[in-house]
Amino acid sequence: MRSVSVGVWVGVGSRDETPALCGASHFLEHLLFKGTRRRSALDISAEIEAVGGETNAFTSKEYTCYYARVLDADLPLVVDVLGDLITSSVLAEADVETERAVILEEIAMHDDEPDDEVHDLLAHAIYGDHPLGRLVSGTTQTVGALRRQQIHGFYRRRYTPPNMIVTAAGNLDHDKLVELVRATPLADGPAADPAPLRRSGRVATRRGQVIVRDKETEQAHLVLGGPGIGRLDERRFVLGVLNNCLGGGMSSRLFQEIRERRGLAYSVYSYTSQYAGTGMVAVYAGCAPGKVDEVLDLVAAEGLTDAEVARGRGMTKGALVLGLEDTGSRMTRLGKGELVYGELLTVDELLAKVDAVTTEQVRAVAAELLTGPMSLAVIGPFADHDFTV
Repeated sequence: MRSVSVGVWVGVGSRDETPALCGASHFLEHLLFKGTRRRSALDISAEIEAVGGETNAFTSKEYTCYYARVLDADLPLVVDVLGDLITSSVLAEADVETERAVILEEIAMHDDEPDDEVHDLLAHAIYGDHPLGRLVSGTTQTVGALRRQQIHGFYRRRYTPPNMIVTAAGNLDHDKLVELVRATPLADGPAADPAPLRRSGRVATRRGQVIVRDKETEQAHLVLGGPGIGRLDERRFVLGVLNNCLGGGMSSRLFQEIRERRGLAYSVYSYTSQYAGTGMVAVYAGCAPGKVDEVLDLVAAEGLTDAEVARGRGMTKGALVLGLEDTGSRMTRLGKGELVYGELLTVDELLAKVDAVTTEQVRAVAAELLTGPMSLAVIGPFADHDFTV
């Protein structure tokens, strides 16, 4: 490689917010690029783009990541810029107001995309008022109410060295990277142990909930799902194979039954979300409003065959290996391994765990997660339609 990808991971996300702070993590992600004591917002972007690099960030429910990709020779620059913006943002009042308007536009854009919005409705159906059931971005009401003092307090309480991890991949030397990080404010203050791995007891979930958002769309968007398993559950490898069997590709059961054989939907797939102590498993389909009942009747995972499970294992292994073909994905794997799982399994170890998944295990997890009452989220022209699950 002639490039490097660097990420600074902060173990805080929307799950850590009180109702009054809903949206603060995402708000903060925007604000940190608006300027520090050393750099303006233009300086931050211009310094990276002047060397052909790119930088960005994302907020999830349990962590936030700030990352950049540059030529290998520009590693010192990117470490200095990331270290500066993450530790030394001024969070100016004027910038808070500017970014508030930007985020409100982002929320409005999300509301105009029902194929995205419907997944948030399902999360709320399953988790209710728990933070995992809320929008990462917050709502127009919560974002409109957040004040600079609240965001600044959240920043100073949460963005501390024990909660941060620096990962990098590409043409670099580990010891040199450590020296560079130590020269930034990321390493200021006395030495401290890393924050403990995020763990959680059982999270209350709901089944059998139905949320319908009546909207005049040309296509109906529906997600059927329920509680899954937590990210540290060893059955996550079994669930990964099950997900690919059910709706992970063009040979999957859902794609074959709903799209190929019956032509009921253009887009149909399954997915899983895993958090500390809990998770979700769901199926999405976009179809003509008059076909929703027929599509829902076809969502089933009973009787998975050995051949289907073998394909699911192969897809899982291939996606794992092929997904590590660039520095950004390798950097991300390191960050999640350290922050989310507390270990970094080798690729061979991961492949061995997938190979060990049996048909009986897949059927058992399917029976546990997919045969009970499910929740349903629907967006479309359904003012008078009665949905049951």
